[in-house]
Amino acid sequence: MVNSNSLICRDIRRAYQTDGDLVWALWDVDIDASPGEITVLAGPSGSGKSTLLRVMAGIDRPDQGSVEIAGSNIVEMSAGQRRKFRKKHIGFVFQDPAANLLGYMTVVDHLKLAARTRHTSVDLTLLDHLEIPELADELPSHLSAGQQQRVALAAAVTGNPDVVLADEPTAELDTQSAGLAVEALTRLRDLGTTLVVTSHDPEVVDVADRVIRIEHGSVKE
Repeated sequence: MVNSNSLICRDIRRAYQTDGDLVWALWDVDIDASPGEITVLAGPSGSGKSTLLRVMAGIDRPDQGSVEIAGSNIVEMSAGQRRKFRKKHIGFVFQDPAANLLGYMTVVDHLKLAARTRHTSVDLTLLDHLEIPELADELPSHLSAGQQQRVALAAAVTGNPDVVLADEPTAELDTQSAGLAVEALTRLRDLGTTLVVTSHDPEVVDVADRVIRIEHGSVKE
């Protein structure tokens, strides 16, 4: 039976070897992210937020547990199957705005690439929703960090993936740009996008529909 939630994590454990010692980055984590909501994973640096997001994206495989997206448990998939699944079902936005974009492609080119990847048509109204239509033909090098991050969000939601994951999307932005990025997240939520965002930014936490606090690799609240 497929749960109505867009993303469900159960009993997630993830460990790393550090100087010969086994360190648990995540321990028995349960997360539910509901459709059309912003779920924020909040916590201090080193709490396990980014590790959890990588597990949700299928970039890393947990040592234990399940990650269900659109009724499929991606933990049971091979690395190749996870990559193929991620292209269609998951949007991902990295913390570093420049890391999300290719320097030789314009803003429209990025949306076209995302559309081809998800076998859909380009929706340029996304640029209107995020208040950057005038940037359509610009290269990333001509954009501010805040504009780059909004372009990355537009590309991530192209084709309506089941969930968009964003890792500290405001961490490298100035106050004004961070505010615009937060507004972009809420606009995408209002369009029906399901977002899971790691952040310790109070502005991001304030717009969340659900806040899950993580400390030392475990859910605390």
